[in-house]
Amino acid sequence: METVERVRAFLADRFLFDRGAAIDPVQSLTKAGILDSTGAMELVLFLEEEFQIKVADTELLPENLDSVQRITAYVQRKQAAGAR
Repeated sequence: METVERVRAFLADRFLFDRGAAIDPVQSLTKAGILDSTGAMELVLFLEEEFQIKVADTELLPENLDSVQRITAYVQRKQAAGAR
């Protein structure tokens, strides 16, 4: 399963309670009411465990974590940089 599908499935399963739920990949997760501050911390834990990356406090930004597309790009950048 590709990064984007793994992220989408986690969000749908954990926050929409339906693994098959559709999530627009460019939609703001906070504006859509899918993700709040507590959910963001759950997302970070998932990303660190699932993709073997370390999310720094300074990287907890909407530019990195506010849509499926942004999360996927962030994970791919971290993996390319050999982050852990």
